[in-house]
Amino acid sequence: MTEDGTTPATILDVDHVTKRFGGLTAIDDVSFSIRTGEIFALIGPNGAGKTTLFNTITGLYKPTAGMIRFRQRDITGLKPYKIADLGIARTFQQIRLFSYMSALDNVRIGEHPRMHAKLWDALFKTRYARREEARVTERANQLLDFVGIRPQAHNYARNLPYGSQRRLEIARALAGDPKLLLLDEPAAGANPQEKRELMELVERIRAQGITVLLIEHDMKVVMGISERIVVLDYGEKIAEGKPQEVRTDPRVIEAYLGKSA
Repeated sequence: MTEDGTTPATILDVDHVTKRFGGLTAIDDVSFSIRTGEIFALIGPNGAGKTTLFNTITGLYKPTAGMIRFRQRDITGLKPYKIADLGIARTFQQIRLFSYMSALDNVRIGEHPRMHAKLWDALFKTRYARREEARVTERANQLLDFVGIRPQAHNYARNLPYGSQRRLEIARALAGDPKLLLLDEPAAGANPQEKRELMELVERIRAQGITVLLIEHDMKVVMGISERIVVLDYGEKIAEGKPQEVRTDPRVIEAYLGKSA
């Protein structure tokens, strides 16, 4: 909700964002808006600037120019933890889990920034601390169930199959109760069945009222689940539109999809 109590038409506005690293321009004057409640995809060839843009949105990088607004609030250059507190969560292209912790504890860690118990409560295990720990554990189990890996709750993250690790990372991101979830190549390494299940999971996430922005190379996943798509090439936006519009755009075919697309 915005300050006046209404739901904004757009949840994220990227306004003429540029990111340079020395003499290299990784993102060049990119603009787009994501509507509240939609599934939006960001595609492009390797090196197009997709992950750099993710990192800029989530505060890992500060843009060289331009503005980023989340729910009408300027978040340009805010620290990652502040952006997360506002309601943006993400996964990473390279899975980042606590390998020697259980799946359950990985999700519980995602909940801890939202806990209210004080150090005193934790040290002396007060009734309040015990209640909150129980709530966090219950919520973590619910999220593991939601992403379909509840039976693996007590397995070390490193021992989970690759697809389950991807789902665990999503569960941990959801533990922060985000309004916008950024997924960086969630179908990477997945087999066809896992990709179908991933698409169903993303739809269920959206049904929970969470807007989804994803980077993905698998065009069947992108075209099958996204409502709108932005295409980057060498850091520039070369196309934006519905899947069928993007699929038939000559610049997209030449830059990314290939002549046979």
